[in-house]
Amino acid sequence: MCGIVGFTAKSWVPEPERIREATATLIHRGPDQQGVFESSQCYLGATRLKIIDLAGGNQPIYSADRDTVIVFNGEIYNHLEIRKTLEARGHIFHTHCDTETVLHSFLEWDTGCFEHLRGMFAVALWTNSRRRLILARDRVGIKPLYIAERGDDLFFASELKGILIHPEIERRISRQGLEAYLSMNYVPSPWTLVDGIRKLPAGHWLEWHDGRIHEEAYWRIPAMEPVPISLDDAKSRLDELLSQSISEHMMSDVPLGVWISGGLDSSTILHYAAKATSARLRTYSISFLGQSFDESAYVGEMVKKYGTDHEQFDLNPEQDLEGAIHELSYYSDEPSADSGALPVWFLSKLCRANCTVAFSGEGADEIFGGYLTYRANRFGQGLRHLPRASLHLALQCLRAWPGSNEKISFEYKLKRLLEGSLLPPEQGHVYWNGTFSQAEKPQLLKTPMTGSFLDILSPLAAGLPGDGLAPYLEFDQNYYLPDDILVKSDRMSMAHSLEVRPPFLDHRIIEFAAALPSSLKIRGSDQKFVLRELMKPVLTSSITQRAKVGFDIPAHEWFRGTLRNLLLETLDFAEAEYSDLFRFDTIRNLTKLHLNRSISIGYHLWGLLTLFLWMKRWKISSATSPQSKTQMSTIGS
Repeated sequence: MCGIVGFTAKSWVPEPERIREATATLIHRGPDQQGVFESSQCYLGATRLKIIDLAGGNQPIYSADRDTVIVFNGEIYNHLEIRKTLEARGHIFHTHCDTETVLHSFLEWDTGCFEHLRGMFAVALWTNSRRRLILARDRVGIKPLYIAERGDDLFFASELKGILIHPEIERRISRQGLEAYLSMNYVPSPWTLVDGIRKLPAGHWLEWHDGRIHEEAYWRIPAMEPVPISLDDAKSRLDELLSQSISEHMMSDVPLGVWISGGLDSSTILHYAAKATSARLRTYSISFLGQSFDESAYVGEMVKKYGTDHEQFDLNPEQDLEGAIHELSYYSDEPSADSGALPVWFLSKLCRANCTVAFSGEGADEIFGGYLTYRANRFGQGLRHLPRASLHLALQCLRAWPGSNEKISFEYKLKRLLEGSLLPPEQGHVYWNGTFSQAEKPQLLKTPMTGSFLDILSPLAAGLPGDGLAPYLEFDQNYYLPDDILVKSDRMSMAHSLEVRPPFLDHRIIEFAAALPSSLKIRGSDQKFVLRELMKPVLTSSITQRAKVGFDIPAHEWFRGTLRNLLLETLDFAEAEYSDLFRFDTIRNLTKLHLNRSISIGYHLWGLLTLFLWMKRWKISSATSPQSKTQMSTIGS
C-alpha cells in the first residue's frame, strides 16, 4: 500500500526538488520507503507502506531495459497466479511483490493487463522511448487517483494535496462540485471541489502520449439484469465467492485485524476470516456507551463466538473531538460531509497500534440493498400518489414537533420521508441520505446553479421506475460507494498508515449480485436477503435479524453541546471570508433553529463545518471563476 504522485514536463521545466516535495505530501500513506523517478519528460514519486515482500519491492520498479517504470498503490490478490502465467512466457522476476507483477503484466498485455488484476489499486507506468504515461484505477474505486490537465501536461496524485503542492495549480472552488456536495454530502466523480482537478473514474485507464490524452473504461458496474436462480443456489454461490475473496484478502506479511460492529456485514467478514486461518484474529470496534445506538453488546457476542483478541474505543464528548475534526480537514483532502469519518478516524488510530492491515464490510449495502433509503424509495413512490396538499399538511404538523437529540429519530426519518416524497424520485433517493434539496440551495448560495447535480441524476431518472431497486443500486455503486464510503475509509485509514481491505468488493461478488433478482436482495422488510439467509445458520438471530444502525455520530446532539463552540467559531471565520459565495443570513438562521431545537439538521451543519474548515486549511478561493474549466491554462501563460 502506497501513495503515488507525478507529473509530465513537456511544456515546462520543474525545479529539481519539485517531485520530492510532492512525494513528501503523501508520506502518511507510505512511511516505510519513499522513492522518485526523474526524466526530462516525466517525474514519478511513491511512498510505500510495506505489506508484501518486506525486504524487496521498493519503488519505483523498472523493467529490465529500464525503459518502463512503475509506481503503484494497492494490493493484487491474484498476483502469484498472474506471475506463473508470465513466467511461463519468459518473464523473469527479482522480487516477490505484486508491484513487479503489475509491471510485467503491462509489458505483456499493455492496457489489457488491468482486466487480469483482481484487487485494489492506482498505478502509473511511464515508457520513456514512447513518451507515454499510463494511469489506471481499480474497478470499484477503492484506491483514489486525482488528475489535473494544464496545457500539454498532466499532474496526478493519490490525494489532492499531491497536486495542490504545485504553486501553478489554482485553488478555486468548483461550482459543479459544490452544488453536488451540498445535496449529496460528497462530490461525485469526475468532479472534485477544486476547479480544474478531477478524479480518474473507477475502472478506467488514461493515456498521456506526448501531450495528448486518451481515456477508456476497462470495466463498468454491471447492468442489473436478473438471471433466474433459486435461493439455495444463490446462497451456495455466495458462500463460495465469499470464501474465495476473503481467503485471497488474507494475503499479508504484516499483522492483520478485522473491524467489527456486531452488524451483519462485519460479522460475515469475521466468520469467513476465522474459517481461513487457524490463528487467533484481532478485532477492533467503536462504542458509544450510554447511547441508544451503541452496538457493544452485539460486538461482544461476536468476540465471544470467535474468540478474538479484541480492543474497543468509546467515542464520547470527553475525547478530543475538536482536534480530530481539525485533522480531518487536512487528511480528507476534500471535506468529509459523511460524519462517519469521525468514528472511522478513531477506529483507524486504535487499529494501527497493533495492525497494518484491516478488513472492513464496505460494499455489502450497495450491492445487496442494505440501506433504509431503498425501502424509502418504495414508500415514497406510494406517497407520491397522494394529493400534494395532504403531504404538505402532514409536514406542517410534523414541523411543530421539537427537534430530537437522537442520532436518527423517528420524527427525523418521517420528516425526511415526506419531504423527499415531494421531490422527483431520483432527487428523493439522494435526499433520504443527503442534506439540502435543489430548491434549498439557492437560499445558501449567491451564484446561479450550474445544473451539475441534475446532470448526475439524469441517467438515474431515465432508468426509473425499473424494478424499483436496480436503478438505485447502480447509481449508488457508481457514486455513493466510490465517492463517499470508500473515500472515507481510504483517507481515515491512510492518515494512520493503515491499509483497509473490503472483501465484499471483489468484482466477482459484484457481478454475481448484479445478476440476482431483486427479491433476493429485499424481500418485505428483510434487506440483503440472500446474505442474511446465508448467515442464519452460523450467526445468532440477534445479529442476522437486527436493523442496520449506521456508523456515524449523534450530530444533532453534539452540535447543541460539545461541538457548539467549534461550529459558531467556524461560521464567524467563514462569514468573514466567503460571503461572496454563501448567504450567511440563511446559514445563521438554520444554525439558530437547530440550537433551539426547532429543527434537527446536525448532518447539514456537519457538511458546512467540514467544508469551511477545509477551505480554510487549503486556502481555497470562493471567488467566481470566469468560466468552468475542464483544462487549466498553460504554465507560464
